[in-house]
Amino acid sequence: MGHDAQRWSTFHGEKTLVVAARTVTSTVRVLETLPALLRDDSRVTVVFAYDPTSAFNDGVLDLLHDAGCRVMPWAQLADVGPDLIISASENVDVPEDGCPVLVLPHGVGFQKLVPDSRTPRTRLSGVVPDSLLEAGRAWLAISHPEQEEQLLTTHPKAAGRTLLVGDPAFDQLRASLPQADLHKRALGVADGQRLVVLSSTWGPTSLIGRDPELPARLLGALPYDEYQLAAIIHPNVWSGHGSWQIHTLQSAALRAGLLLIPPIHDWQPTLVAADVVIGDHGSVTLYGSALGKPVLLAAYGNDAVPGTAIARLGQAAPRLDTRHDMREQIEAAVRDHTPGRYAEISAHAFAEPGQALARLRTAVYRLMKLTEPDTAPAPPLALPRPATPAADVTSWAVATTAFSDAGQWTVTVRRHPAAVSDGGGEGADVFLHLACDEEERDRRLTESASVLIRHAPAPTAVAALRWISRTLERLPGSRLAATAVGGSGGGCLVGLRDGRVVEATATGPAGDPGLPAAVVYTCLLAGAPLDGSIVTLRIGGVREEDVALRLRHPLPAEPPAEPPR
Repeated sequence: MGHDAQRWSTFHGEKTLVVAARTVTSTVRVLETLPALLRDDSRVTVVFAYDPTSAFNDGVLDLLHDAGCRVMPWAQLADVGPDLIISASENVDVPEDGCPVLVLPHGVGFQKLVPDSRTPRTRLSGVVPDSLLEAGRAWLAISHPEQEEQLLTTHPKAAGRTLLVGDPAFDQLRASLPQADLHKRALGVADGQRLVVLSSTWGPTSLIGRDPELPARLLGALPYDEYQLAAIIHPNVWSGHGSWQIHTLQSAALRAGLLLIPPIHDWQPTLVAADVVIGDHGSVTLYGSALGKPVLLAAYGNDAVPGTAIARLGQAAPRLDTRHDMREQIEAAVRDHTPGRYAEISAHAFAEPGQALARLRTAVYRLMKLTEPDTAPAPPLALPRPATPAADVTSWAVATTAFSDAGQWTVTVRRHPAAVSDGGGEGADVFLHLACDEEERDRRLTESASVLIRHAPAPTAVAALRWISRTLERLPGSRLAATAVGGSGGGCLVGLRDGRVVEATATGPAGDPGLPAAVVYTCLLAGAPLDGSIVTLRIGGVREEDVALRLRHPLPAEPPAEPPR
């Protein structure tokens, strides 16, 4: 740091470390790693230099400012006199005749061919310019010795310029596996539901590039009460196209409850929480396989480099055939999976897991020519909880069946979000109806719904009855209206068009009147008794509970309006 800058500084660091921030992907990787390396050491001053030359620089400054980083323009880098430059973006132009440059991987190894920003050709992702290699300034952090062998076949000038460090991101993912259920709950995944995670890299050969409608089709294929779907999309897609474009393209999927994971931090706990990963040739898919997750490949591009760990996964993992029953394929992938299925592939990607932070800290201090602290490096910390809320689903295509065994009725309910449902008709044994929450914004759906639902509990039974009466009057095409009642212990009131009111009390979790309403609707069509009976409710393949039905008094008449004064 220059003399003038030191005059105004509170902390007088002995060494200056500059982080080259060029893309969101690379900047996030450094931000997630660096605090653990420099914890409690005031001898190191860290400055972030923003390089605006990337096609994927959108969002970098916002990210740095949100993290509270001190940011300087790239043009001032030469004036700072750094002792070390760290970047997870290999394609940076640093001042000549300067300090060492440590390049961290922003994925797993050198496994993808990407467009070269300097020429019309493609290049190997993760490799720095030859000028840095020739000058002996660049050091490439790798997670496995095989990556050096692979690198030298295409870039012999990288000989002796690699540091076997490991992968800090993978170490943290592994450390967080025991908390997978906590992350699932934070994402709003209910007990008994499976979390399916879509993972897409960037570019035309990626999953989202080849099939942007796949999230919506998956949500249409997976029953609402049995599955939750999350999508992890590479930050380059967000930066290159903007969040508005992504949200617009995924509009139907978002209305159907898609968890669209922000591109910064929440991808890691989401992947830890996954029950199955549907991916492509990106690093997140490889991380998922290394964590022991079942994997299905929905895309695999020719820009993946042969001989790499992701190429081995491309040969070993089953493909998702989107032309056939996707739910059946997902269930088979989970059923037939063994946790160690991809262990050999993982062993070719991550050497000595759990040591990355310690190895990287040693490398950073050695390159800065600063004594490493005496304290032991902190172990990888478990990830914080994700904070990604799902969009509220407010309309459902509901398919039900009913049968009686010696007078004991069983109703099976499967719901799909109406925004992505194929609208299949009723069969001989299947009843199909449209159910809408009062919050549904599409008036066409509301006016077509057979069942109207109020999820927010009515404060009292009287308030519930009044809501039912007004709703049935306002929407004459509906057959019944149902609302939860506060403090009713899982009960809800279901009003029929003919004036009868059924009190439906479930033994399962309270709060969703759509399921008891589906039971009443089905019993009405099947001729099952609505008073004094206990119906077994089967919610797809997730759970089973009893619903007690009891007729109450008819709907109260609305009080007459007061005459104007």
